[in-house]
Amino acid sequence: MLIKRCLSGLLLILLLTAPIFALAQQPEWTYPIPANLLENKSGHLTLVNRENLLDRDFVPNNLVPLRLRSVSGPHELRKEAALALEAMFKSAEQSGFELYVKSSYRSYTTQNTMYHNRLEKYGKDDGVVAYPGSSDHQTGLGVDVLNRDWANREGMTPAFGRTAEAQWMEQHCAEFGFIIRYMEEKQDITRIIYEPWHLRYMGPEVAAYMMENRLSLEEFTAEYEDAIAQYETKGGNFQTLLKQLNAPPPVVHLQETDDEGDSEVSFGGAN
Repeated sequence: MLIKRCLSGLLLILLLTAPIFALAQQPEWTYPIPANLLENKSGHLTLVNRENLLDRDFVPNNLVPLRLRSVSGPHELRKEAALALEAMFKSAEQSGFELYVKSSYRSYTTQNTMYHNRLEKYGKDDGVVAYPGSSDHQTGLGVDVLNRDWANREGMTPAFGRTAEAQWMEQHCAEFGFIIRYMEEKQDITRIIYEPWHLRYMGPEVAAYMMENRLSLEEFTAEYEDAIAQYETKGGNFQTLLKQLNAPPPVVHLQETDDEGDSEVSFGGAN
């Protein structure tokens, strides 16, 4: 009985102190975004552009239909982006603005058709329609949002940015996890024209950081990849850090005993 109790106590001490000891060997993570968000398991941070193409057969696995005011539907987004957009539309309405979905998820095939139709019409790639595989829309996280007037127009131009609805979206989209994907001052980086209507879901924490610092997705990606590289230059192991951050809750030594009088151990938090 005594041996069993001693072994249980030793195991408990080892389990409690091992993560602390491992953390002590790692340098401090100082980048403003938590490391486990940068792991990008959700795919929210995925950069898509001409240098980072999606496969032609890529389709998001959790697309859901949008039940919002829209034109040229039906529309779909990934579930988390759809729920966030619903919340944003509701908030906009409470502020006196009526928003409409113009475009949402697009397959590679649809994007390919749109791209080549514009090439044929204008004889060049003018940065208005994304190259097949480079469109945010294929991720299921990109959505075009306009007001009533612009939603019923034939085309979209940067002039939409002067509307009250566009200005409201730029000020508030990050509260719901969205960024303005193609900002006016970042056209030389994104190589896409200013699109005040194009929102991209990143998650609230990342979106707030990006919009506050006026970062394009290209800049944010380069920045956090550099932060990871610097962390490892200082002697850290990013994958080890992720394992520690994603580890289950520490063992808790309960002040309770079983039928034999041995202390019980819990391997999780409260229910």
